[in-house]
Amino acid sequence: MQWQWIGLIAFSLTLLPVAVAMITDRVPRRLRGKLTPVRPRGWGFLLIYATAPVNAVPRLAGASPDTTLACTAAGGGRAVAGCLVLGVATLRRLHRPPAASSETAWR
Repeated sequence: MQWQWIGLIAFSLTLLPVAVAMITDRVPRRLRGKLTPVRPRGWGFLLIYATAPVNAVPRLAGASPDTTLACTAAGGGRAVAGCLVLGVATLRRLHRPPAASSETAWR
């Protein structure tokens, strides 16, 4: 039980604020170029975070093994969906032509 609490607290303190900040487009300018597109990556991180409570809460509540197994499967599906969203966002960024800056456009 202790490890479920530790994992839930760790994910809530690290991954949840990052995901919410990215979804609301509050990313430092110095990181914006590396994290483009910001909002889809935030949704991917939020899906990955959602795995922690879906897996931990039924165990902490003492749910039946069948319920725990179903929640574990649902959490795994969310994690896979989050990884797919992150992968698609990264591939879109790699295949997009670089934007011309305003300085080079006038030269």
